[in-house]
Amino acid sequence: MKIGLFFGSFNPIHIGHIILANHIQQFGDVDKVWFVVTPRSPFKQHVKLTDDYERLHMVNLALEDYPDLESSKIEFDMPQPNYTTHTLAKLREDYPQHEFSLIMGEDNLVGLHKWKNSEFLVKEYDILVYPRIASDQKKPKIDLSRVKKINAPIIEISSTFIRQNIKDGKIYRPYLPPPVFDYIDGSSLFQN
Repeated sequence: MKIGLFFGSFNPIHIGHIILANHIQQFGDVDKVWFVVTPRSPFKQHVKLTDDYERLHMVNLALEDYPDLESSKIEFDMPQPNYTTHTLAKLREDYPQHEFSLIMGEDNLVGLHKWKNSEFLVKEYDILVYPRIASDQKKPKIDLSRVKKINAPIIEISSTFIRQNIKDGKIYRPYLPPPVFDYIDGSSLFQN
């Protein structure tokens, strides 16, 4: 089975994540998309994150109606900070029957050469890239032979934007899957 891996903190997961993952699963060359909930990105050490299991729970709520989109907590028990290359090695070990590819935004592709073992990643895995509006259109400094651009909708919603809306008391319901909105609304999540 071909699995697309969508890594992120999902703090919180929003409709943009769902739209992109569903589009890639429906129109890309993958059977399923796994949302790999990341405890802490090596590139985002300064970002305050909601509890790992709370973010995982919100991802599970968001994916209830999407049988081909699943969550993964594989990184929760790995040493932190964790690197994608370590996660991929663990996934290959645990699921040798699957073929994995990475899903990322066009903006992340430009910085991929800074990732640990990036040469190995681009040699061993297909990289499915969805479009982003970027002010910086630099050419990636990696081998692009396994990069496949996906003609997905451009979604410019961010978890940071949603968290700020929550703090500011603005309406944020349209940006979240209904079960995630219901979970957050009335809670103290993202208030500080």
